[in-house]
Amino acid sequence: MRLFAPALAALAFSATATPAFAQSEGDADVSSGDMTAGTVFDGDWVQVGVGAAYVPDYDGSDDYKLFALPLIRGSVGGIDIQPRPAGVALDLIPDGDGKLAFSLGPTVRIRTSRTGDIKDPVVAAAGELDTAVEVGGSAGVSLSGVLNPYDSLGATVDVRWDVAGAHGGRTISPSISYFTPVSRAAAVSLSVSAEHGDEDFNSYYFSVTPAQALASGLPAYDADAGFNKWGVNLLGGYDLDGDLTNGGLALFAIGGYSRMIGDAADSPFVADRGSADQWMAGAGIGYTF
Repeated sequence: MRLFAPALAALAFSATATPAFAQSEGDADVSSGDMTAGTVFDGDWVQVGVGAAYVPDYDGSDDYKLFALPLIRGSVGGIDIQPRPAGVALDLIPDGDGKLAFSLGPTVRIRTSRTGDIKDPVVAAAGELDTAVEVGGSAGVSLSGVLNPYDSLGATVDVRWDVAGAHGGRTISPSISYFTPVSRAAAVSLSVSAEHGDEDFNSYYFSVTPAQALASGLPAYDADAGFNKWGVNLLGGYDLDGDLTNGGLALFAIGGYSRMIGDAADSPFVADRGSADQWMAGAGIGYTF
């Protein structure tokens, strides 16, 4: 993972990864030792990119919108920069040479659900919400060389609190991911994640207050703390010069499904005006140096 996963963990395919390292003519043999020789990831490196994603209008919506998909990640001075949905995390623990690696550091996210132009007129009548700035910590562990010399299996937990006075609550976001290259030029990663909100968080986004019910015609509803969704993403990318290890330009894509659950799924914003089934897809281009 420490060789390739850092550059590819934010990418996604909507196809099943081949368990064996499929090779086209001219590709380097990924089972050979030369994949670890002289890569762009040996020292400091940065990846920047831009793309677009088709995502739900708000959490639980059945309307969709295009969303800008910026990407920045890397490793500078032993500190890893890791992307998060609408945010970023820093890993302050330098990678070692063993198969087991740990991560720990701060994380921040900007949450804009129902803060702008809401497509559903009934949900819009309930009023816009404020933008939340969530700050907290991230911790994880990963094991490399699980099924082949270059893959990895990792688990991460992010805990964040709103510091902007929007929902004023706390979220816990656990995730498990598996990464593997499928050729010298391509790699994929499959991840499963969930989100738990405390009472302040879930109430802010999924309750319908008496005032909101009067304005929108939706029934009043009170959401309690608990898990509000789970999801799965298939991630991947393709290096345009056929070599993931030397940096340069790469195409990336992302596809995923999530399911609203618990009190969030029963909220009138979801059950009456939206959908518990949430889909997303996106693509873009990145440059690693």
